[in-house]
Amino acid sequence: MKGYGTKTFGQLNAEQYDMIYEDLMLEETLDSVETLAELAGDGKVLELAIGTGRVALPLAARGLSVHGIEASEAMVAKLRQKPGGSAIPVEIGDIAQVRVKGTFDLIYLVFNTIFNLTTQEDQVCCFKNAARHLSAKGVFVVETVVPDFSEYVDGQRMKGSWAKIDSARFEIAIHDRVAQTIAFQRIVIGEDGTRMVPHFMRYAWPSELDLMAQLAGLERVERWAWWNRSPFRSDSKSHVTVYARARQ
Repeated sequence: MKGYGTKTFGQLNAEQYDMIYEDLMLEETLDSVETLAELAGDGKVLELAIGTGRVALPLAARGLSVHGIEASEAMVAKLRQKPGGSAIPVEIGDIAQVRVKGTFDLIYLVFNTIFNLTTQEDQVCCFKNAARHLSAKGVFVVETVVPDFSEYVDGQRMKGSWAKIDSARFEIAIHDRVAQTIAFQRIVIGEDGTRMVPHFMRYAWPSELDLMAQLAGLERVERWAWWNRSPFRSDSKSHVTVYARARQ
């Protein structure tokens, strides 16, 4: 998608992000925070793409030392406005490149955000960057959907999100199966006009993510279908995968 870059998602979504996703992801947040806290123990934590702090703030509230990397200054500004948000150190920049001082016992990247890196090269670099920051006993946790194109016809899909008396939201998606990319246009129509929010992602299958981990010197140690550690199966719609340094 021409003109769509690393900072675009935050620039377009920061103002509305919490309002759109907070209620939808309340249960996911509770589940993810519980599992991530268990994995962290009493160690240091780094969130890649910390955003507005949906996961980081509850972890910090449990007494964990949480740091973040985020490309969008607008998203971090929203984080700073929340209770406890100003106390979390955040480096502004690309999660595939930015370095943070020290190492971490838990690094995590959730809500499909690995797919916001729109080339395979950048996704591999992200795994390598995580590995550089990982302590000897640390783990890197990645959460994504398992790509599903059952609703697509001729590489396209149109789907509604809501229809109210004064507004509607729907989404158009175009799939390129060779490039493994999806170009989205999310359209909100309301009394104050029409708002268009584009999104572009490069998806990767679980096995491809495992290979990226290997290239970064990591290996898969766990894969669950969800944060409650339910078994991952061939029909699972999502996965939470835990990587650690490869054993020599």
